[in-house]
Amino acid sequence: MPKPIQNASSPTTQIESTPKLVDSFGRAITYLRLSVTDRCDFRCVYCMAEEMTFVPRAQLCTLEELAQIAQAFTELGVTKIRLTGGEPLIRRSVETLLGELGAIKALNELVITTNGSHLKEHAQALKDAGVKRINVSLDTLDPIQFKELTRTGDLAKVLEGIDYCKSLNFARIKLNAVILKHRNLDQVIPLIEFAKNHQLDISFIEEMPLGVITEHQRDQEFVSSAQLRELITECFDIETSSENTGGPSRYWQVKGSSTKIGFISPHSENFCASCNRVRVSAEGKLLLCLGNEHAVDLKAVLRAHPNNIEKLKQAIVNAIGKKPEKHHFEQDDVQIVRFMNATGG
Repeated sequence: MPKPIQNASSPTTQIESTPKLVDSFGRAITYLRLSVTDRCDFRCVYCMAEEMTFVPRAQLCTLEELAQIAQAFTELGVTKIRLTGGEPLIRRSVETLLGELGAIKALNELVITTNGSHLKEHAQALKDAGVKRINVSLDTLDPIQFKELTRTGDLAKVLEGIDYCKSLNFARIKLNAVILKHRNLDQVIPLIEFAKNHQLDISFIEEMPLGVITEHQRDQEFVSSAQLRELITECFDIETSSENTGGPSRYWQVKGSSTKIGFISPHSENFCASCNRVRVSAEGKLLLCLGNEHAVDLKAVLRAHPNNIEKLKQAIVNAIGKKPEKHHFEQDDVQIVRFMNATGG
């Protein structure tokens, strides 16, 4: 794949300390979630419809374009990039992109979120590219329940991938779990036990109303972070932690272990005031807020002005000024029709 476009402000030069991307509410944007595909080999019931229509491959950004977008953001002060999907590890030649991103000296953190199904076969490439931390979506340790929730997934393959990553000594592996009241609430304690026994972290994520689903009514399945903490304290001694990984999780420490429990609470404990991130979808749409439709087509800018990174950077700067103050989520009020796989992790 050709090298990303270059200019005088090379990504090999350390970024200045003064933030370059600041929205109209004074929030510095330092974190980009970069989607490489909207496709996924799972069909998780809270994330997708069983029958999905994906973006035609011809409409996706090329890996070179994604690398150019990443470079532009780092030149504007972004220091953390998370690769997402869909399932990022099913994108053909994704290792090439990882290598490009890992070579950007201004990038402090290159991380990835995955469903774990292809983790074992790609783990070494992730390590070689400089990925330090991996988030693995894991909602249950019950194989039957896992199959029901993902519709297509094989729990054994995911656990094997986690185990293999542990052997490669990544800086940190974290589990992400979406808990539904009548589906997998019984898995909260086993998941924490698993994390604790394997020196992993775990975050519990409130279900978000992205896309229309038919498996359940979101308001009837909703479990708040506070309710989960109340359940967890019946079995574990936890205390608030100052841990901050640059994302939306608010962490608690399990006393007597290295495990931290994070809570991502878009409904009950809105985190918009400290939002430091934006998303770019696999087709190059800069999404300014998880819960809003505000978007700018960066792919169109790239193709209209090839090899002109300044035009791309200016489009990003202009867009950040339009970032909304916050989202307004209601469990069954689907204001955002795109599914999470199209949003980008």
